[in-house]
Amino acid sequence: MGQRRVTGEGMDPRVAELRSAVSRLRRELAALRTDFADRGIAEDELAALDAMALSGDPEVRRLRRSLLLVAGCVGSVSALAEALAGVRRAVELFGPPQPGQ
Repeated sequence: MGQRRVTGEGMDPRVAELRSAVSRLRRELAALRTDFADRGIAEDELAALDAMALSGDPEVRRLRRSLLLVAGCVGSVSALAEALAGVRRAVELFGPPQPGQ
């Protein structure tokens, strides 16, 4: 953990997994016809997660904070449970927060 692996295209596979998981949840959230109070917050945090992934070396503490916010916003929407779990698994690939972060 903590070491950055690079794929043949030069992208850390953890970053690729995170971007893919975030993209899936964003698509499923957009397709959801149900409106709920925290939808905008979830969309903003998913955009933030994608931006962090694009940076190539996201801060684990910030990833986890965004994940908690997204989970709090959409966690009760059963239709999004599998996609949300995928984002959680992708964030966990980055390991635990480092002391001092």
